[in-house]
Amino acid sequence: MLNKLISVGGFTLLSRITGFIRDVLMAWILGKGILSDAFLFAFLFPNYFRAIFGEGTINPAFLPRYAALYAKGNAEAARRFANQVFSWQLAAQLFLLIGAMAAMPQLVAIFVPGYSSDQLALTASLARITFPYLILTLVAIQLSAMLNALEKFWAAAAWSNFLNLAMIGTLLASSRFPNAAYAAAWGVLIGGCLQLVFILWAARRDGISLRVELPRWTPEIAEFFKALGIVTFGAASVVVAPLIDFFIASYLPTGSRTALYYADRINQLPLGVLGIALGTILLPEMSKRLAKDDRAGSDTAQNRSAAMTLLLTLPFAAVFIAIPDTIMRAVFAHGAFDAHSADLAASALAAYGAGLPAMALVRIVASTFYARHDTLTPAIATVTAIVSNIILKVIFVWGFDLGVAGIALGTAVGAWINVAVLTWIGRSRSLLAIESLFIRSLGVTLISTLAAGAGAWFGAKIGASWMPGAHSDLFALAAAVVGSGIGYLLTVLTLRSRLPLDKFSR
Repeated sequence: MLNKLISVGGFTLLSRITGFIRDVLMAWILGKGILSDAFLFAFLFPNYFRAIFGEGTINPAFLPRYAALYAKGNAEAARRFANQVFSWQLAAQLFLLIGAMAAMPQLVAIFVPGYSSDQLALTASLARITFPYLILTLVAIQLSAMLNALEKFWAAAAWSNFLNLAMIGTLLASSRFPNAAYAAAWGVLIGGCLQLVFILWAARRDGISLRVELPRWTPEIAEFFKALGIVTFGAASVVVAPLIDFFIASYLPTGSRTALYYADRINQLPLGVLGIALGTILLPEMSKRLAKDDRAGSDTAQNRSAAMTLLLTLPFAAVFIAIPDTIMRAVFAHGAFDAHSADLAASALAAYGAGLPAMALVRIVASTFYARHDTLTPAIATVTAIVSNIILKVIFVWGFDLGVAGIALGTAVGAWINVAVLTWIGRSRSLLAIESLFIRSLGVTLISTLAAGAGAWFGAKIGASWMPGAHSDLFALAAAVVGSGIGYLLTVLTLRSRLPLDKFSR
């Protein structure tokens, strides 16, 4: 499993690095204002639908069934099943694309009613450029799931880099577009085309392909659509929350949505590299083990993944809470994105950090049900968490006047509610086993988290005092990284005997 994590995490890290460069360029060129707020809606809008029709449904509804067919030696049945799912998905995507492109001004007005008429017009124009990205990712998403089911993880983790590289290119050439927002929007569309070409090549290299067939209603497809309907309900509720974020932020001062976006991008760095990578590896492994009636092996794999998830994400949460202002000023306070904008984003980063471990852990716990082809239970937990999340955001933003930090805090608390509901249901049904290797690792995890947070805080103070002036934040962040890393590594190395590292590497 360690080799798989290195493969997925390594390419995901590369994606996060190219995404980080893209975001720094966006902050520098777009800044915090009308162009930025308009583009971010146009950029995120197709990605929210991707969460419904892409990974949010393909991974839970398709991957476990496809992996189980292969585990039982039914390769031809798996191929037919994949082609039929793809054909049905393509038909639905084409219908959605045509409808969305025709009604884009009305959709934008519904989701961001606080925007001015000029902002609405610009946002709709940009969204019409970016929305076809959704259908371009359809093939990439399903082929990624098929590759993951066969434990071919690298391509599925690597293809997202092409979106970042395309956007970097168009942002650098922004003078050739009507404005920088249009440059970024065209970068999204070009990136989608590059991603499609890459994943088709990578899949063919491993002997995997998809064909469009006349959609047929078979027992396997009927079972898939039953699961898909449930998963789509849960995935749609996940999409509602960030759209509610847009709705709330549209009534806050201009640039609030931009500040929230950059805080989330920093939070997504460890989440994508560590938490999501572990979840990506775990689901096909549990699905295969349960298909072979290996419950003990499935439980052990899940427990060591949960232990590693907390060990790797809790220290980042501590750092985000300890020095959010240092991080945001050092990384983004350049060009059109000023120090005030960075401070606004810092309050959101601290709030997001409180929920980071839960955002990663929810994929591990949800695998309890997805691996058993149960998509209803995670959907119920997700809807419960999202409803709580929305209510909390309204209370935090307008009841406690927390602004963008209130939106982020609602997301964080909602993630913990999701984990709590899934854990309670899994334990009550005797499906989720909490083994001693997980319990034994908690003490080390908490101590290493405190060491990382304290190291970051003291490091930032020392770094800023050593080099006051215009570059103090950069030196403070560098010293914080060193201090946090030393504190964390010394703790883990000293207490490593209580961690499931030997089992994890097998």
